[in-house]
Amino acid sequence: MLIFIFNIMKYSDKELIRGSKGDDLINKKITLCITGSIAAYRSVDLARELIRLGAEVYVVMSDAAKEIVHPYVLEWATGNSVVTELTGGVEHVALGTKTDLILIAPCTANTLAKIASGISDTPVTAVASVALGSQIPIIIVPTMHGPMYKNRAIIEAIEKLKSMGVIIVEPKFEENKAKFPELDEIVFNVLNALYEKDLKGLNFLVTAGGTIEYIDPVRIITNKSSGKMGVYIAEEAYLRGANVTLILGRSTIKPKHGIRVIEIERTEDMLNMVLNELRTLNYHVFIAAGAPADFKAKDPKSYKIDSRTGNIILELEPTPKIVEHVKKISRNTLLVAFKAEYNISDDMLVKKAKEYLDLVNADLVIANDVGRANAGFNVDTNEVFIVGKQGLITHIPLSPKKVIAKKILNIVKEMINKE
Repeated sequence: MLIFIFNIMKYSDKELIRGSKGDDLINKKITLCITGSIAAYRSVDLARELIRLGAEVYVVMSDAAKEIVHPYVLEWATGNSVVTELTGGVEHVALGTKTDLILIAPCTANTLAKIASGISDTPVTAVASVALGSQIPIIIVPTMHGPMYKNRAIIEAIEKLKSMGVIIVEPKFEENKAKFPELDEIVFNVLNALYEKDLKGLNFLVTAGGTIEYIDPVRIITNKSSGKMGVYIAEEAYLRGANVTLILGRSTIKPKHGIRVIEIERTEDMLNMVLNELRTLNYHVFIAAGAPADFKAKDPKSYKIDSRTGNIILELEPTPKIVEHVKKISRNTLLVAFKAEYNISDDMLVKKAKEYLDLVNADLVIANDVGRANAGFNVDTNEVFIVGKQGLITHIPLSPKKVIAKKILNIVKEMINKE
């Protein structure tokens, strides 16, 4: 019982968590509808994630949902009263019209079919019906047994809802069940529905992650890149309406669904895919956030080198520099390059970034010192200097990489608007 009380109490003060992960949903009102799936317990954490991004969250629960999670828990989690029954229509009309988005998570097959058929006999279906008539965005997260998701009637209901503009977040299929997706996948869909599409109509090509070069079939040369910076840039551009292609090497994270991803291994593969994309499509922006290996084995072996061989001499040769080819192929593409240095002063970092910008004919260079604490590889934060043709544009002190991605794209947008 003590553990249960602690779990409730940790959600109780929404002001302590509001905006702790950013302000992407600041001033947004979200109605979170919960139905009677066992996954309903996940809705507490989902509400908190939305609040952490600045949202005001209101909860509506079906009778079956109340049997799984007590409304008091959601009231403590959100700081707002929970609607659990229809009382003359006041609550469901207000929540269906005076909110920025309706999120039904989890949504049972029963509720999904009712919404598709226009049935409004529960607080959740009533809110959905009002929202559909008011052109309020709706996101549904179906959660049910796997065979039910393959039921033709359910498939047709889902297709009907999609045709009505409802966003369906696909479940994870495991153990013959259509399970609740990861919370960040749901939140990403919420952001996508509410983000300002200020990059709509623009084509972005982004590289992310490290590459590998084989010494033999099992041994490789690589670097410590996590791929996070490039993935976050691709996601941010996608949320803002751009058409995004991500060329992804070794990475500790995967981009959210919806982004076109081309996975590669070697530096030469990354180069070939970049050049192929630039020749195929008119890309307005190329952001080279990837970290291709700078060297490769001159004579890689087709067999596994015996570790008992003793000392061996490994001769290395440089790999091709991808950014040097970009303007030669597509000179009108805005080129954003990255420059990593180690343990140097701010002035020297800016100087080297400007030299690199001139060398590769880039429009922007994002420079950072990977020798500094909590900056660079395998962390969620970085400190960068953004350099343009006239010199230093701005310095972003140690910040989350997602925040840096947003600021980089703000500068890119300004440059495009000036052209």
